[in-house]
Amino acid sequence: MSTGQGRIVNHRTAVALSAALVAAVGLTACGGSAKSESRPSAPAGAGSPSAEQEPSKAIADAEARLGIPPKPDAATQARYIAALDAISRDIVNGKPERAVSRGRSTCGTIHSFPKDRAKQVEQTRQRFSGTTQFNAAQAERILQAVHTHLCPKN
Repeated sequence: MSTGQGRIVNHRTAVALSAALVAAVGLTACGGSAKSESRPSAPAGAGSPSAEQEPSKAIADAEARLGIPPKPDAATQARYIAALDAISRDIVNGKPERAVSRGRSTCGTIHSFPKDRAKQVEQTRQRFSGTTQFNAAQAERILQAVHTHLCPKN
């Protein structure tokens, strides 16, 4: 498969995930028919999950199936950000949440292409490059930091 085809597959996967998430959120947020809207909701702590928790669980489940780990705890995030800063201060560039998001997405790439290291490196290079373009050697190091700190089981 060429790089262009890989982007199409990744785009299709992203579109499918987005559609599933919108459907999950829509179904839980809408609550069904108009009649169900007139019923009083269960009191908090009554044993049924709240409307806010259901979409979060659906999203987490969908992400897990795609190899995307949950957001790291503060200590793990700090180690990950330090590892990226050791490669180049331009990777995080004052935006740790963005770096974590890109890293989690990279875990999905590792999961989707476990035997294609070249694809993993190229996807990482593209994902983390912005105004600063990273080369393959830097992308390899970024990929290793992601794998070590965010998704060691992939």
